[in-house]
Amino acid sequence: MATTYNIRKQKEDMPHFEWEGINKNGVKIRGEIQAPNANMIRAGLRRKGIKPRWVRQKRKSLFGGGKITPADIAHFARQVTTMMRSGVPLVQALEIIGGGLENPAMQEMVKKIKKDIEGGADFATALGNQPKYFDDLFVNLVAAGEQAGTMEDMLDKVATYKEKTERMKAKVKKAMTYPITVLIMALVVSSIMLIFVIPQFKSIFEGFGAELPAFTQMLIDMSNWLQASWWKPILFVIAVGAAFKQASQRSAKFRYFVDSAVLKIPVMGTIIHKSAIARFSRTLSTMFAAGVPLVEAMDAVAGSTGNLVYHKATMQIKEDTSKGVQLNEAMLTTQQFPSMVIQMAKIGEESGRLEEMLGRVADYFEEQVDDLVDSLSKQMEPLIMAVLGVIVGGLVIGMYLPIFKLGAVVG
Repeated sequence: MATTYNIRKQKEDMPHFEWEGINKNGVKIRGEIQAPNANMIRAGLRRKGIKPRWVRQKRKSLFGGGKITPADIAHFARQVTTMMRSGVPLVQALEIIGGGLENPAMQEMVKKIKKDIEGGADFATALGNQPKYFDDLFVNLVAAGEQAGTMEDMLDKVATYKEKTERMKAKVKKAMTYPITVLIMALVVSSIMLIFVIPQFKSIFEGFGAELPAFTQMLIDMSNWLQASWWKPILFVIAVGAAFKQASQRSAKFRYFVDSAVLKIPVMGTIIHKSAIARFSRTLSTMFAAGVPLVEAMDAVAGSTGNLVYHKATMQIKEDTSKGVQLNEAMLTTQQFPSMVIQMAKIGEESGRLEEMLGRVADYFEEQVDDLVDSLSKQMEPLIMAVLGVIVGGLVIGMYLPIFKLGAVVG
């Protein structure tokens, strides 16, 4: 067994080569293969009646072969589900999926999963061997599906869960992008005006020989300072960003403070609040579908909320339910969940349909987030124009004030 593993490991470590050659019919063909060196590939091609034109080692990506994102994993889960529901055996499905992927890192990951299954491992174990990409929820659902003989249904559930989770993250990210966009555009426009436009007016004002309006003088002073010390605000932003990152990495209290503050921001806080509830409900519903007990499911649920306030609330729910408290009562104690969510959980517990009720809660709050983000987008468009108009208009008025003053004096 060890010898077989060593042989497999040696093959995995071999470099990848690309080749091009002419077959017996004079047709140009290309391929890719693993081998210790290029000479062995040329010899192998000649044995097959292929005249090699060139053989070269495949270059690795500059950034380590590509990055596997959660969206890639969601797409992979959906592909496997579709293949298996079409009657394609798992190993063959993985081979087809791997061959159609453009991301080298995804190709390599699928190849490893396929090799593990061919070596006798079940699908859940093969996925568990890639913990960086497949969390406990994913592996538990697949394991439950294999044991119950409902692999396709469980894969469909996990694919749906991953897709909706990523869609929710994208919505929240979109909502947070708009305020940042307004700020950046305002800073860029202001900087361009102060560095390039105002100095042109400054040379004109110097010939007036009169005292400039206070607002105009303030803008000129700002322009002079920015031209001489433009690097200071950039250095300040970098320093603040680095300090924020360090504080977030080292202090759980600081992260909790930031997450609490974010929830209090108008509109934005509401979006994050509702998305956290949607993730909580969706993850817990999916965990129930895998047959995971409530208390055991809470760790995965806490990690999915995306906010430390709700992470703490979820861990409090875990502690309370482990003592025999009902889920809806534990949720009420945290004071983080709306009464509607608590009532739905109560109905689900009393009727034995908690998975279904939590799924409905998740659907409802996901729709709420969609509506809020769309509304925010519509509100931010005129706000962006208004902010830029005030900034540009203020700068223009400041520059023309001396001209207006001079005209009044001449008149």
